[in-house]
Amino acid sequence: MKICIPIDKDNGKKSKVYNHFGSAPHFIIYDTEKDEFEVINNSYQRHAHGRCHPLVVLKDKNIDAVICGGMGARAVQLLLEAGIKAYRTDALTFEEVIEKLKDREFQEITVKNACMRDSYH
Repeated sequence: MKICIPIDKDNGKKSKVYNHFGSAPHFIIYDTEKDEFEVINNSYQRHAHGRCHPLVVLKDKNIDAVICGGMGARAVQLLLEAGIKAYRTDALTFEEVIEKLKDREFQEITVKNACMRDSYH
């Protein structure tokens, strides 16, 4: 399984999970079967609300899921249309996400429970 985790800076396994998916400066693509990861730049991080296009950056990565602090309803909708699940985590680092994967401690993000405009930072 390949998982995408939005991060602020590339600090390897100590990279901090970014609060929102579409505006993250970078993404970690983690392959759970190989226990390998790569960091990619989000060239679409600056966008108007509801107009994120991170799937353009991620299109060739064959990801199965996104794990992040939160995301807007439009991003959730686009992921679901692409067959990608979205999950919310309170993990602070990529390393913590890996640990929580073992126990599957994530809440699925749906269009109904996605972040609302007022909750954006």
